[in-house]
Amino acid sequence: MTIDSATTPALFLSHGAPPLVDSELWVSQLQRWAADLPRPTAILVVSAHWESAPLTIGSTITGTPLVYDFGGFPRRFYEVTYTSPGAPELARQVAALMPDDEPVVQQPNRGLDHGAYVPLTVMYPDADIPVLQISLPTLDPERLLHLGARLRPLREQGVLIIGSGFTTHGLPFLRDPRPEAAAPGWSSEFDHWTAEQLARGDVDALLDFRHRAPGMPYAHPSVEHFAPLFVTLGASDAPGRGIDQVVDGFWMGLAKRSFQVA
Repeated sequence: MTIDSATTPALFLSHGAPPLVDSELWVSQLQRWAADLPRPTAILVVSAHWESAPLTIGSTITGTPLVYDFGGFPRRFYEVTYTSPGAPELARQVAALMPDDEPVVQQPNRGLDHGAYVPLTVMYPDADIPVLQISLPTLDPERLLHLGARLRPLREQGVLIIGSGFTTHGLPFLRDPRPEAAAPGWSSEFDHWTAEQLARGDVDALLDFRHRAPGMPYAHPSVEHFAPLFVTLGASDAPGRGIDQVVDGFWMGLAKRSFQVA
């Protein structure tokens, strides 16, 4: 793996369901974002759609399969391919960065779920950058912050670390399925609160989002889609500073706020 002269940012992406690729706005936002980033030497993804403890490393082979972990969409969404190079060296580095008292396991047949590959098909459509997915080993924000900190050295080698979730994810409480639907109050309030904490760099408030954020528990009846945000913050050189909120707005009333950290 070559060394990049510039430290690559870490990202938190609101990845959305597969039909988000039909949103011209979202596609254009991700394409511009990718164009502004240094070209990664590899991509490491922690997705809301793979919870597994202890930390688990997925497929490292070229042509890692995709996991079509969704239902009810047109057939074309199940025919998407993304044949990225394998990342066995990155997998070895991830394992080496973990402390001795935290085991790491391998699941070589585990492919990329839609939280990983859907945004990558937009940002890096040529699929010519090695991609590795690791599991979300816990939902505890503090532990995820520490996990991000352990992964931080990879950024100096040009690895793009992506926490992939969704800023609000109250699917059971949505009443309007249209992509352009107005955001429910709980979604807009939670999103506004999150934006304020990110702007202030108040990591402590974010860590306590279950108790402090308005719109709970409707914004996150289960918290796996907010959890990857803490991996991203932990991977920052100075968590709470240098946060650039790149994408905002709503899709189906859900907040697609996304950001990068220096």
